[in-house]
Amino acid sequence: MTRSWRSSPSSAADRLNFREAVAELEGRRESRMVPDLSRILSLATLLSDPQLTYPSIHVTGTNGKGTTARVAAELACAHGLTTGLYTSPHLVSVRERLSICGVDITEQEFAEEYEHLLPFLLLVDAQGEDQVTYFEALTALAYLWFADKPVALGVFEVGMGGTWDATNLVRGEIAVLTPIALDHPELGSTIAQVAGEKTGIIKEGNIAVSREQDDEALRVIEARCADVGAELRLEHRDFEIEERLRAMGGQSLRIRGIRGTYEDLFLPMFGEHAARNAAAAIAAVESLLDKPLDEDITRQALADVRWPGRLEIVARHPTILLDGAHNPAGAEALAAALREFFIWERLHLVISISANKDAAGIVRPLAPLTDIVYAAKNASERAGDALVIAEEFGALNKPVEVFDSIASALDAARASAEETDLIVVTGSLYTVADAHRALGEPF
Repeated sequence: MTRSWRSSPSSAADRLNFREAVAELEGRRESRMVPDLSRILSLATLLSDPQLTYPSIHVTGTNGKGTTARVAAELACAHGLTTGLYTSPHLVSVRERLSICGVDITEQEFAEEYEHLLPFLLLVDAQGEDQVTYFEALTALAYLWFADKPVALGVFEVGMGGTWDATNLVRGEIAVLTPIALDHPELGSTIAQVAGEKTGIIKEGNIAVSREQDDEALRVIEARCADVGAELRLEHRDFEIEERLRAMGGQSLRIRGIRGTYEDLFLPMFGEHAARNAAAAIAAVESLLDKPLDEDITRQALADVRWPGRLEIVARHPTILLDGAHNPAGAEALAAALREFFIWERLHLVISISANKDAAGIVRPLAPLTDIVYAAKNASERAGDALVIAEEFGALNKPVEVFDSIASALDAARASAEETDLIVVTGSLYTVADAHRALGEPF
């Protein structure tokens, strides 16, 4: 049956190809943000609300939301639900942001869906002063593609905030909140203000699953749940990590979930924060299914999780580690994971931070571990000045070199490092993306 959001078929000669679709999308500028829902609401209405044709798990927070969304999607797929996953940003190709049970959207599918979407984008563009943004267009494409497949579940990672995020049109049967901290200044200057934006994804009568929160954030979450009649399921009260041990290539876990306890789990990711995000993902899928998960299936699903750019080892002798820590809380988690899981003679830090981030707050937890700093500017239009990073490390008496690209900084680090040293590339997922391109590493 032809869906109501389909445009009329076009001839093969007139059809968009993948490069043309991406060029049109990129013309909407990835960094541009307009904080209201008017354009995505108009798009969804014109498309007959494809995002309402499947249930969804909606994930927000300051750090860890991508990992949590990825693990939740892996678990749901393993338990027999055809699951669409929408995350951001991407490292190399925009296709990475949209996947179904671990398989990214193909170039052909992307071009076909974008061609169907484009007339509606242009119509909404013409209706107001502000053009549909990059993120809004991509979110609408995710809504559409998931409905077309069709999926049995959509897992959506919030782009920024919650209330005004383009993903906030989903049904959101399960809202997941990873730890909330200060990050994007657009969201507020206090944790309570930031939490107020993020808790906007909690829908009336639904379920909220929350990681442990700062008291200020927790009060906001509890108030939102009370206001909309949502049930709150909280880490340490309703679910938790009962045991966590270091293991080769990751960590061994025992997790008490909402509906059951899961033994002998292996998560091929490093850091306590990753383990706790996996526990939140288990609680979310249990809440969706309203029953215990199959222990063997859960064990295999966690073992299969791969999430590039999050404490990702891409080389040995010397070890090169990529991590997208882009705010103080992320840098603290990275520092804690380095201390717990890695050994090195000297640590070489290749770092580039976005201009709107708290550079001093990111530098502070990493500086005590660092021997040599390679401050650089990544290729994103959001990249901050490498000299600002250099000044922060210089004030802490750390030797710093400045480079105009991640590739040149990484080359210098590799030339200087001995086999027993550790090279860490961090500060932004855009920094990680540049490193992947420089190394030519598949992921």
